[in-house]
Amino acid sequence: MAVALSSPPLPPPSPPSKLSISSRSRCRFRCSSTLSQSDSISSPPIVSTTYRPAVILPGLGNNTNDYQKLALILKDCGVPTVIAKVSRIDWLRNAAGLLDSNYWRGTLRPRPVVDWYLERVDEAVNEAKELAQGSTLSLIGHSAGGWLARVYLQEYGLSDVSLLLTLGTPHLPPPKGVSGVIDQTRGLLDYVEKNCAQAVYTPEFRYVCVAGRYIQGARLTGSSNSDISGVTVEIDQPVSEMTAIDKPAPSSATLQARFVGQGYKQVCGQADVWGDGVVPEISAHLEGALNITLDGVYHSPVGSDDETRLWYGSPSVVKQWINHLLD
Repeated sequence: MAVALSSPPLPPPSPPSKLSISSRSRCRFRCSSTLSQSDSISSPPIVSTTYRPAVILPGLGNNTNDYQKLALILKDCGVPTVIAKVSRIDWLRNAAGLLDSNYWRGTLRPRPVVDWYLERVDEAVNEAKELAQGSTLSLIGHSAGGWLARVYLQEYGLSDVSLLLTLGTPHLPPPKGVSGVIDQTRGLLDYVEKNCAQAVYTPEFRYVCVAGRYIQGARLTGSSNSDISGVTVEIDQPVSEMTAIDKPAPSSATLQARFVGQGYKQVCGQADVWGDGVVPEISAHLEGALNITLDGVYHSPVGSDDETRLWYGSPSVVKQWINHLLD
């Protein structure tokens, strides 16, 4: 039932077409984080300004420790942060879905398969509520943690949450009837799309969906589709559509691009699209949300660094979306 979230380390790609993001809400702070190997989640820096707490929901195959540095960055900027307690071996619990006939029909429902994960999220939310002092919370879902956050809100309610910010989340189910495409969630994303609340961007509740544009995939055979071009994205308000400006597409594809493209195809039905190396850009956005695309951002904390392969939680990338936690 899994959307693949890990990928063999990729060498830095050639610089893709640049995206410009203009938003009326800019970062209004400066963080002076000095992170080291000895830093601990349990010992956050002392800050003078505190914003509403955030809960980080790990992605499939990731564990709590993968987000330790991100939590420290957020805490250093005044955002009390709790990470849902998940280990890599915990994800084997999802194998229980194999015993459900709906798995084989491709109509699997989240519960009871992911009940264990929802319980871990609820524990983290309750811990964050103790820090909230009456304020609401922000949920930060990385990869599958983003759509699992939507399931959590559907099942547990959203009275304590005012923001869901997703990072490289495959929100949309793969298209049906496309040759060679198998729904790796076995129907879970279909369920989320049909049964979970639609994305909104209102004063009461905001969806912010962040996509990465690290590498363009390619088909296994033939050259890249010349109709698939780079885009320039201008975001001034909540949007559900993007304005595209045609730019030249590559005329030849590398083995790396073809390999990545096959992963993209399993998620969105098309190989020659841009994405973060695992999740296509078009799958990481939701109609009704504030949709943002960040250039040069890789999918996972595993295999990334803060210099040659930035991921959504790298300090310089966090600065591009943390302002949504501070409003």
